[in-house]
Amino acid sequence: MPHLSVVIGSTRPSRVGGLIAQWTVAAATRHGGFEVEGVDLAELDLPLLDEPHHPRLADYQHEHTRRWSELVAGADAFVFVTPEYNYGAPPALLNAIDYLFGEWQYAPVGFVSYGGVSAGTRSVQMLKQVVTTLKMMPVPEAVSIPFFPDFIEDGVFAPDEVAEQAADAMYDELLRWTGALQGLRAGAVGRSAPTSGAEQ
Repeated sequence: MPHLSVVIGSTRPSRVGGLIAQWTVAAATRHGGFEVEGVDLAELDLPLLDEPHHPRLADYQHEHTRRWSELVAGADAFVFVTPEYNYGAPPALLNAIDYLFGEWQYAPVGFVSYGGVSAGTRSVQMLKQVVTTLKMMPVPEAVSIPFFPDFIEDGVFAPDEVAEQAADAMYDELLRWTGALQGLRAGAVGRSAPTSGAEQ
C-alpha cells in the first residue's frame, strides 16, 4: 500500500492546522488507498535553511535535514495542509520544501487549504509553482475550506459534506497519480542531479 504523508504547513502557536490535519488524516484513512502518516513541521523544528550545500547534492550536514530527508523520501504521495499568509504560503512550509530536492521528485501532492473567504487558495497557487519546479505533480482536486472557524466545535474540526466529498475526490486522484509515477519516483528519490538554472 502506498505511503501518504499529511504535512501541517503552519508552525504558528495559535494555528488550527493541527485540527484540520487530524481530519485530513482521518479522511485519508477512511478512503483506504494509503498508509497514512501525519507530519508536523512544528515538531520537526527546521531552522531557516542552514545547509551549506545545494539540496540537489543531498550532502546534508545536519541531523534535522537527514531526518526530514528520510521522512520525505519514504513517502509516495503528500497532502499539504496550509493556511494563507498575505496572499501566500506559510514561510515554514516553503522553508521545509526548499531543504530538499531529489526526495520530492515525481511525487503527487494534494492540498487542503483553509482561510476566510478565499479559503487559502492563493497559498495553494503559490505552492503549485514551487512543487512543479521540483517535478512533483499537484493534483487539480483539492479541499478548500472557507470560514474555517465555523467548522470547529469543542476542539474538533468537522467540515460539511462538500469538504468530505472533495477529500474523497482528491484521494482518488492522488492514488491514480501515485501508481502512474511509481517507477519514476523509485528511480529519482535520493538521487542528486544537477539542474539547469539551479542556484547556489
